[in-house]
Amino acid sequence: MEPNAITTTTLTTTKIRTRPWTASLILIGGLIALPLGMAISICFGAANIELATVWNAIFHFDPNVSQHHVIQDVRLPRILGAAMIGACFAVAGAMMQGMTRNPLADSGLLGLNAGAAFMLAICFAFLPNLPYMYLILFSFIGAGIAVGIVYGIGSLAKGGLTPVRLILAGSALTALLSAASEGIALQFGIGQDLAFWYAGGVSGTDWNHLKIMFPWVCAALIGAIMLSRSITILSLGEDVAKGLGHHVRTIRAAGMLIVLILAGAAVSVVGAVGFVGLIVPHLTRYLVGVDYRWIIPCSAVLGSLLVVFADLAARMIHPPHETPVGALIALIGVPFFLYLARKERRGM
Repeated sequence: MEPNAITTTTLTTTKIRTRPWTASLILIGGLIALPLGMAISICFGAANIELATVWNAIFHFDPNVSQHHVIQDVRLPRILGAAMIGACFAVAGAMMQGMTRNPLADSGLLGLNAGAAFMLAICFAFLPNLPYMYLILFSFIGAGIAVGIVYGIGSLAKGGLTPVRLILAGSALTALLSAASEGIALQFGIGQDLAFWYAGGVSGTDWNHLKIMFPWVCAALIGAIMLSRSITILSLGEDVAKGLGHHVRTIRAAGMLIVLILAGAAVSVVGAVGFVGLIVPHLTRYLVGVDYRWIIPCSAVLGSLLVVFADLAARMIHPPHETPVGALIALIGVPFFLYLARKERRGM
């Protein structure tokens, strides 16, 4: 009787708090707005380019036109990278919040970004000519080590893991790894190389980055969608998931592997951009409800839009100079985080 009661309660809760029509509109509207936003973003830079020229450069490339080379070699991979990075961070944040039932969970706040950046600092210092494929691999390793340390520290506390303890452990580890990375940068003279990763930006993205990153990201996003139903059940409580016959440890292990791939790949390209995985999933849940079968794809679309337009704003604030994308997103993310932290504290 109890499993049936749990099933009825779970399905009823999910139906009440899910808005599939809104989710469908977000997906359709977002998939229309994303290429338009990308096209507009390509038009602006150190030198503005007409939209017709962008169209011709993509579909009727002329090697004799210099603007076509600028679009194909610089701006197009940059903006595609921005869209991909936004989807990675947003989906990673959504999955972490669902699996841990922690509204403050985010790859940056829990130390994943700092762990990946620390391994990149080690690579720059000791393996300066390492191919980009191996940089991604080391980013995965750094993110995985950071997750293990944060969860280990949080588990040692009396009373076990809580959202606040996870954030405190993640913040402490982020500060430690950031300081260690800066020490390595000073010791080995790689401060200028490492500054890009901490500022956060997509200006250095090229086709080689996208070629290596694309299969990893696609596989991880497909895996996230396949796991979305299980994450929905897990987000309702571990007891509910076990009562419905789900293997909680297996779901969390698979989900964390997907999060590591998404966060590691994103940091290896764009650097330590935080708060995308915090803001977007909360906005998505507010719009579409608690079903992760809708939250994950909608988060991917909205995350892509956020980073694409943040990159556009970064180039328009003080042209021809660029403002770091990470700084712009932090202007929104920090107040949002403080609001959530205050709300979480009241609920304790």
